[in-house]
Amino acid sequence: MSQRNVIVGIDVGSTKIATTIGHMQENGIDIIGVGYAASNGLRKGMVVDIEETVSSISASLEEAERMSGLPVTEAVVSIGGIHIQSSASKGVIAVSSPNGEITDNDVLRVLDAARAVSVPPNREILHALPRSYAIDGQSGIKDPLAMTGIRLEVDTQVISGATAPIKNLNKCLAQAGVNVTEMVFTPLAAARAVLSKRQREIGVCILDIGGSTTSFAIFEEGDVLHAGVLPIGAAHITNDIAIGLRTSIDNAEIIKVKHGSALPEKIDPDVEIDLAKIDKHEEGKINRKYVAEIIEARMHEILTMVRDELRKVGREGTLPAGIILTGGGAKLDGIVEMAKHVLKLPVQVGQLTHDVSGMVDNISDPLYASSVGLMLWGMEATNASSSHKRSHSNALGGALDRAKTLFKNILP
Repeated sequence: MSQRNVIVGIDVGSTKIATTIGHMQENGIDIIGVGYAASNGLRKGMVVDIEETVSSISASLEEAERMSGLPVTEAVVSIGGIHIQSSASKGVIAVSSPNGEITDNDVLRVLDAARAVSVPPNREILHALPRSYAIDGQSGIKDPLAMTGIRLEVDTQVISGATAPIKNLNKCLAQAGVNVTEMVFTPLAAARAVLSKRQREIGVCILDIGGSTTSFAIFEEGDVLHAGVLPIGAAHITNDIAIGLRTSIDNAEIIKVKHGSALPEKIDPDVEIDLAKIDKHEEGKINRKYVAEIIEARMHEILTMVRDELRKVGREGTLPAGIILTGGGAKLDGIVEMAKHVLKLPVQVGQLTHDVSGMVDNISDPLYASSVGLMLWGMEATNASSSHKRSHSNALGGALDRAKTLFKNILP
């Protein structure tokens, strides 16, 4: 198996580190390794303990490496956290070609111009995502390549992060022996795995409910319209249960996963949970409906914040493809029905939209959506790079052939 055709995605979250290793084949991608480890050393997506973070990343990598039989030396890595910001930006350039034909170089230059927005010295741009181009005032152009004009403009969505958290995460991965080929905002990675082209075109929001944060990206006409991070996640539900029931965090997590629901009205009020069956040091019984009421209150807060973000860009209740849920929080019982009620949109848990083979059962869980998306992101980048090299090689070969013909005609 060629190491060159192996792509690795590492989703570094506040509560888990998920690693997916894929092998690129002619007919798709083969999942050959999956790793999972609890995340220690991160808070709200940012490193607070380097040693603990390195240990967690290494544990996830070791499991994936053992499964695949291949060492991981480089990977596409997710980044999230409350330091991530999204804003609109515009770039303008003069077309360089004398005949006015727009080339790859012009497109790269106009994107660089959009990236050159006034970014504070303590922030870095992660993505400058083109939404639409304009040529000599004609707007709404999706791909300006090979078109003719004098002035090229682009509207982009710029996603940036604080420099310190980015460097700290890079340092942790380097100490774990991983070279980061690219950092990708978490919901953009998840979107690669679970969104179809049609969903992106008609309008959709991907909602990644993590442990400490909930991140989102809104797509319309194939492009990112808005994105951001909310400082609240599924771990807050666990904390609420622990406080409400006066029990440990570990017990609260078990209760949330096994007995929790976001719909208290569907829970029989007479059903009780025996704490002694969860922890032998605990005693007494708790009402399951009371637990659901605690979950409902926090989930309603998260979904209301999402609704406010949709309202900011005028998309409240108007996304035809609705909301696609990913992340560990998407597994909570009743969350789909509750989200439909609060957001007034179609809602479903994300499913893989790409044809993959191999260990597919291992990655069916929504908490693997981002790591699979990172792997697909890396695969697309590799294919694009190979295509560009072939194109450049063909262009160079064509130029040499023309030069040879010219010299043959000149020389006796």
